[in-house]
Amino acid sequence: MQSSDPRHFFETDAEQETRSRRAAKASNTYGSPIVLKSKLLAACLDPRAPSSAIFVAESAGCVRRVTLDDPPSTKETYRGPITPVSCVAVSGTTVFAGAWDKIIWSWDLATRAPGLKYAGHADFVKALAVARLRGRDVLISGGADKKILVWDAATGRRLHTMSDAVVNMMSVQDLLVDHHHDGGGEGDDEVVVISASSDPHIRRWRIREDGWEQLVEEDPAVPGAERRTILEHETTVYKLVLGPDGEGEELWSASGDGTAKCMSRLKNFGVEDTFAHGAHVRAVAVGGGWVITAGRDEDLRFWDRTSGELVFVVEGHYDEVTELLVLEGGERLCSVSIDGTVRTWPLQRAALAELVQSQQKVEVQEEETEGSDDKGNLLTLDEEAELAALMEDDE
Repeated sequence: MQSSDPRHFFETDAEQETRSRRAAKASNTYGSPIVLKSKLLAACLDPRAPSSAIFVAESAGCVRRVTLDDPPSTKETYRGPITPVSCVAVSGTTVFAGAWDKIIWSWDLATRAPGLKYAGHADFVKALAVARLRGRDVLISGGADKKILVWDAATGRRLHTMSDAVVNMMSVQDLLVDHHHDGGGEGDDEVVVISASSDPHIRRWRIREDGWEQLVEEDPAVPGAERRTILEHETTVYKLVLGPDGEGEELWSASGDGTAKCMSRLKNFGVEDTFAHGAHVRAVAVGGGWVITAGRDEDLRFWDRTSGELVFVVEGHYDEVTELLVLEGGERLCSVSIDGTVRTWPLQRAALAELVQSQQKVEVQEEETEGSDDKGNLLTLDEEAELAALMEDDE
């Protein structure tokens, strides 16, 4: 008989401590958790209801639509892959999902009927973006094979294969359509996409029907010099956001170096602000006057967007947070995690203050309870060891 229970395998003390801590934390109800049965690897807003519904990519091999209002609903699923789904995007009437099987799957948004499959990557599909180019929908995908592919969404035909031949590009982690670029094209004659990858470089690409190019810009640190990539992080860049609401002059990034950064388009994407979260930062969101960061340490950190001050640290998730989404209207934040929960949070300062205060009270009560339990044992560790030795001698 085979087992997947981690307690039946060798674990280090640190792994046992982490597992015990997460098990104790799993029962909390902060953020009104919607509990699903597998790990949640990515999410995007439902364009039909961007203030109240999202799509999540599950490790169980499906995409699920989750409504966030009371009572929540998780019944609408889009099935097909037998491997984990690592990214999801919606365009018009189609849901797209990239999976570990190297395929991009698609479904009709309303009927959930399977659509085209897009096969071309040689490794996991890690990121998706959708755009309009010369009057048609295009799908842009990034993979662990270090390539970015551009597809005609309607026919499944591959239009372009993009890779960086000068600065080594590693596994693509995120793709973002730049709706506010100054590339000089008219209408939808071109698309500018920003990519993040497992190397610390952020790249910008111009895509046209007849070809593509990697954008080269002036280096803000060396006047008169050019740079092919935006290099402001030390390691993997996991997430890119144009804020707020996908417009504006600021590009936000989240990195495994423990920081989120704000880069200004007006300064050729030089860094304006750095937010030192601490652990790996997997997600960043901007809204309600806040910059919110989250990642491996499970907590959500709320930074005042104007002053850059860390104001609130909010608990709730008990495993790595993989996505943060500001819901339309800017009054709520949604977070998803490997712990299999979807949670929503207020963005109003008073509501956040009340939430953090209640969490702190619970922590104090738990510490007092643990302290009272310990009072029954009046021996120090040295005294316990001495007593154990005496008992062995008696035997």
